[in-house]
Amino acid sequence: MQHGDTYTPPMDDIEVLHEDSDLLFVNKPAGLLSVPGKTPDLADCLLTRLEIAFPTVRLVHRLDRDTSGVMVFALTAHGQKHLGQQFEARVPKKTYVARLAGRLEPKEGEVDLPLIVDWPNRPKQMVCHETGKPALTGYKVVKSSDEETRVRLFPKSGRSHQLRVHMLSLGHPILGDPLYAPETTEAHPRMMLHAEELRVNHPENNRGMRFRAKAPF
Repeated sequence: MQHGDTYTPPMDDIEVLHEDSDLLFVNKPAGLLSVPGKTPDLADCLLTRLEIAFPTVRLVHRLDRDTSGVMVFALTAHGQKHLGQQFEARVPKKTYVARLAGRLEPKEGEVDLPLIVDWPNRPKQMVCHETGKPALTGYKVVKSSDEETRVRLFPKSGRSHQLRVHMLSLGHPILGDPLYAPETTEAHPRMMLHAEELRVNHPENNRGMRFRAKAPF
């Protein structure tokens, strides 16, 4: 799909989970950029595809290209501002599902390690206690064997590649991750990370909303 140098995004229809006057929830496929890249060959992305059906769509947050799952977009300026403030204040609750290399123990815990971009190797991120920004991830093992662990991840902060680097720091990288576990990409045609559930408050009435998309792996 995307483990070579060329960007070949999937052409499947985008699944709409919910639409109202302010918000649009969709299930992003793996391998599709959230926003356009810097070069013309990276122009195709979730945002531009959604603009065709929803001309007023506005970006609020992103998922990495190789991550699938629930994303929310705003359909009004008010919705975008309101959601932006929620994300800044870490109001949204996010749940991810991942498959990791090896057996993760203990069965639940937290990773509290500051992250920063690894400049010579960007877009890679790395743990850095001197200059990194605080990052916190909760985890709960769903099932495990000696070969791999299925886990639910609960990011309490929104750093770039946070879940990927935090799992790597435990010695259990996400399977199929082209950046942090390239040796696993042959056996796993996609990165095994999926945004399963997202909770936000509605911009109009502040009512809690929750949408899920089952992991395709």
